[in-house]
Amino acid sequence: MADNSTQLKSDAIFDQMKLHLSTAAGKALIKKIGLVYQINIAPKKIGFNEKVYVVDLKKGETKEGPYEDGKPDATFSFKDDDFVKIATGKMNPQIAFMRGAMKIKGSISAAQKFTPDIFPKPSKM
Repeated sequence: MADNSTQLKSDAIFDQMKLHLSTAAGKALIKKIGLVYQINIAPKKIGFNEKVYVVDLKKGETKEGPYEDGKPDATFSFKDDDFVKIATGKMNPQIAFMRGAMKIKGSISAAQKFTPDIFPKPSKM
């Protein structure tokens, strides 16, 4: 379990995700996907000091901490930088998986619905 003082670049994406799920676009995603993802983010190396998030596209929630209502449909593990690249559309999830930048446990069909489309688009400043 991660030391909660670790600040990850991914934290901002999960904060945006909370807002995104309350919008019309977010509600459409919940209807379309209806799955629960657990996402483990490591600062440097997958499997070490991971911070755990749950993106619940059944209830429309994002929270820090492991999923507690049974098992998530799919669990992903990333390094912080790679997760940011995938969430912002700069890296293809399939390529990330083939390169070992992403590890998956659980349902492969659920994992295939995990695309950059589920994340809010970064706001242009």
